[in-house]
Amino acid sequence: MRIRDAALRLAMTFLITLSVSGARAQSAQPNKRARTPEYTFKVVHIYPHDTGAYTQGLVYLNGFLYEGTGQNGRSSLRKVRIETGEVLQRVDLSPEYFGEGIAILRNEVVQLTWQSQKGFVYSLNGFKPLREFSYTGEGWGLATYGDDFVMSDGSSEIRVLNGRTLKEKRRIKVRDGDVPVLRLNELEMVEGEIFANVWQTDRIARISPATGKVLGWIDLKGLLSPMYQLQRDAVLNGIAYDATGKRLFVTGKLWPSIFEIQLVRKDH
Repeated sequence: MRIRDAALRLAMTFLITLSVSGARAQSAQPNKRARTPEYTFKVVHIYPHDTGAYTQGLVYLNGFLYEGTGQNGRSSLRKVRIETGEVLQRVDLSPEYFGEGIAILRNEVVQLTWQSQKGFVYSLNGFKPLREFSYTGEGWGLATYGDDFVMSDGSSEIRVLNGRTLKEKRRIKVRDGDVPVLRLNELEMVEGEIFANVWQTDRIARISPATGKVLGWIDLKGLLSPMYQLQRDAVLNGIAYDATGKRLFVTGKLWPSIFEIQLVRKDH
């Protein structure tokens, strides 16, 4: 009996050791991160776009598109009729400035420049110059965020700017899981999320402004036929949203078209 009891105790000890070792091994394995949702698109409508417009910023307001264009000597701010592409109003920047993103707040249009560390504020009606402001680093994308603005600078961080003073309040670190998302460019607020295209790609990140977490990816590959991208830098760069009509518009630098699209969830 003693021999059998000893053998039984030995077997139980062995089983417990295996169980504990297995639990430790399992806990040592990294948790598999849920895959970030991905979306493709359905084209709803195609509108004409000026192929000479090096699009840097795009905003929808009251039935019109407002567009900021770039390149030294060709930078401008425009009011555009969506249906025809007709430029109804325009102001050109001095040749030393490379225009970047734009946003509209309280009947004023704000426009960034790339490396001049200077921005401009215009009246919405007439594009009358009102004032200038400064910031450190580069200016890329800009969007209205409640009573403030969000601004990109080509990094993985989005700055929050005071809507009145245009001074930086804080930064949002954008991550897809644990990975920083670099080259964030044109910005747009869409139903409480920041939409940001990644420069020189066909992808738009859907970002939580509260946490910086990437909530989803929009893949726009194939939206514009390669035959129309005649220049290497004719890349996706322009997002505008009609919050009332729930319409999403996208375009790119020197593209011949502006696309109204609907998002379609990809099946994995």
